Amino acid sequence: MNENLNNTNLSRSFNHFWPLQLVFWAGLCVITFLTLTVWYGQIGWRHLSHTALQGILGIVLSYPLHIIFSSIWNSSQKLRIPISLVAVAIASGLWNVSRMILFIWLTEEEDIWTDFGGWYFGAIFVFLCWTALYHGIRYYLLLQTEHSMKLDAEASVSEEKVKRLVAETEAKDAQLKMLRYQLNPHFLFNTLNAINSLVQSQQTDRAQRITVQLSKFLRYSLDNNPEMKIPLNREIEALNLYLEIEKTRFGDRLTLDFEVDEGIETALVPSLLLQPLIENSMKYAVAKNEEGGTIKLRSYLQEQNLVLELSDTGATQKLQSNKIGSGGGRGIGLRNTVDRLKAFYNENYTFELDTNQSGGLKTTINIPYEPSPEVIVQPNTLRSNDD
Repeated sequence: MNENLNNTNLSRSFNHFWPLQLVFWAGLCVITFLTLTVWYGQIGWRHLSHTALQGILGIVLSYPLHIIFSSIWNSSQKLRIPISLVAVAIASGLWNVSRMILFIWLTEEEDIWTDFGGWYFGAIFVFLCWTALYHGIRYYLLLQTEHSMKLDAEASVSEEKVKRLVAETEAKDAQLKMLRYQLNPHFLFNTLNAINSLVQSQQTDRAQRITVQLSKFLRYSLDNNPEMKIPLNREIEALNLYLEIEKTRFGDRLTLDFEVDEGIETALVPSLLLQPLIENSMKYAVAKNEEGGTIKLRSYLQEQNLVLELSDTGATQKLQSNKIGSGGGRGIGLRNTVDRLKAFYNENYTFELDTNQSGGLKTTINIPYEPSPEVIVQPNTLRSNDD
């Protein structure tokens, strides 16, 4: 990387070399004219020609310095400094002798060699200034190149982060949609079987009522994005739409007991989070018990977390472990719920299974409490107690 950076800097400095050469030596000619030619009143073509020609000589003799400095640019300071000083001394001496010869030739003055030291001092000063500017510009271009490469690297990293976040978001959305599409057909299959049974038994009124209720539930399900969170009261409203269908099927065999603490009705939860759990309870608890059963929901705050407790009573069953997939064939609904919780909250949630005294399953979900920005209060859907 350093080699590429130096090559880039060398190329850029070479592109700037000739324009800067012309500016430096033209500026020296102007300063010489204003401070020497005008001061001594020697404004004539001979002195003007000498001023111009010494600028041209400076351009010619400073070019080898450029070659030398470029060739030793990557060397150590112990090598660069003495080589640079020797090169400057030689270039200054050649330039000084050349311009003194030109001055004698143009002005026919021959006694200037006695002032060789003064002329040479001025020549060394000029080439030291040229060397300082040369190195200063090279280092400036190097810093500019490093800064540009740093910005490009940061832009590339930012772009990669954006692409990764977009990919993660799309993957998460696809996962949530897949889980949602897995649940709806399962529920739809059960309901259509129930409608078919009612039609076969010529219970057309009940079949028609379930069909209307199914239509309302599916419309609600489609209107709520599975990738979004909704207030708890709307989630319970969706559960009531679903349970109306089940109550039509089971009648008095199904008892509901919903309790939500006051003030948390608008807490945000994933859309249709509890429906697959209740569907499991209907299938594996209530439906298998001739006397039916009770489905209980408790919701409350605990240490700034929202706790949802869902339990059922019905067919006696023993939960062998608290791992997802146990619990008498309830694995699909439980896995879907856990997968959705993980997609929404990463690891910032708990999902626990246990058996209650009646032998039914108790599910406890603990998620961060998020109050909804919109207040949606529907008291009639927040508490359902059927005896």
